[in-house]
Amino acid sequence: MPRDGCRWSAWVALLAVVVLTTTGCVKRRMTIRTDPPGALVSVNGEELGPSPVSKSFTYYGDREVELVADGYERRRLVQPTPPPWWNNALTEFVTENLIPLTLRDEREFFYQLQPASTPPQTDVARRAEALRAQAQSRPPDPPPGLFEGLFSN
Repeated sequence: MPRDGCRWSAWVALLAVVVLTTTGCVKRRMTIRTDPPGALVSVNGEELGPSPVSKSFTYYGDREVELVADGYERRRLVQPTPPPWWNNALTEFVTENLIPLTLRDEREFFYQLQPASTPPQTDVARRAEALRAQAQSRPPDPPPGLFEGLFSN
């Protein structure tokens, strides 16, 4: 009978070693795609590069995304990233530490950029003429007494 007890405790010890050494893992990754591709992507002020671009993340929550492309309107938005159903306050410890599998949470976001609106040619020409006239006009004289005492001997 003692041999069965030793065998049982050996299995329990082996199981404990396996559980403690094979911890769980969650890999989180977000990918941002744009139309047109190649827009410069920044997330929470960190420049990630041209789209499509991917980045690993640790925490769920809202992210501030900024997209910039030549000839397109700059786009700023807040992208929510809620946790999956298996990662909540009750199950997070188990999924992160005890399940001996790697869980993957891949998020993909797609954004359509709008072409930049250009003002009509007549407005551009009128603004250019106004700026040219302003640059060619003589600057106003300073108020009397503004520079008194600066250049005295």
